[in-house]
Amino acid sequence: MEQNPFINSGTDIASTYAENAEPRCPSLLLLDVSGSMQGEPLKELQAGLEIYRDSLLADSLAKKRVEVAVMTFGGRVDLLQTFATADAFTTPQLAIAGDTPMGQAVVEGLDYLEQHKQVLKTNGVGYYRPWVFLITDGGPTDKHSSFWTQAVQRVKDGAMKKSFSFFAVGVEGADMECLAELSSARAPVALKGLEFRKLFEWLSASQQAVSRSATTDEVPLTSPAGWAQV
Repeated sequence: MEQNPFINSGTDIASTYAENAEPRCPSLLLLDVSGSMQGEPLKELQAGLEIYRDSLLADSLAKKRVEVAVMTFGGRVDLLQTFATADAFTTPQLAIAGDTPMGQAVVEGLDYLEQHKQVLKTNGVGYYRPWVFLITDGGPTDKHSSFWTQAVQRVKDGAMKKSFSFFAVGVEGADMECLAELSSARAPVALKGLEFRKLFEWLSASQQAVSRSATTDEVPLTSPAGWAQV
């Protein structure tokens, strides 16, 4: 996995959590930037990310509690943005590249999420159940590798143990059968056209609601009807 060249040192992390000891809601975005996302899909996905950040930033509590990380998969897996609250979150510029190593992205993404949960624990910071949000317009080109087998099992285990909430969104052309295999506990959702902006508005609103609750509360999700095919 290629990583952002700037990773906070332990001292930086400790000072960050000392300054803001609010409980965190980690939000890991796994975004497909393979060749088929070229053109309007990538443009609208980029715009959706901007809306997501701005919407979180406008909420006085969510901007302190929701931490966003962005990992892309296109030819390889890249960590473009380490976990950061909205005021420290820089929307990465997405670039098209290669095939769709989806299984690898899920495995490495969940590894990174576990590392981050440990950082929160080490610094005495409480956290809500993390969100893992995968968006793709294709199918895994690593389906016949150990990565895919691991990915399916780890998402299943995570749902059973309530370690995280996993969401899979299929853009037009996505292999919904593979997404259903991956996200067996929560059915994948097909995006309506290129409604990335509405999707990210929904995601931000949902996480704002979570951030206003107690870390142990179950917060019901609003309908995705505005951006999902029904």
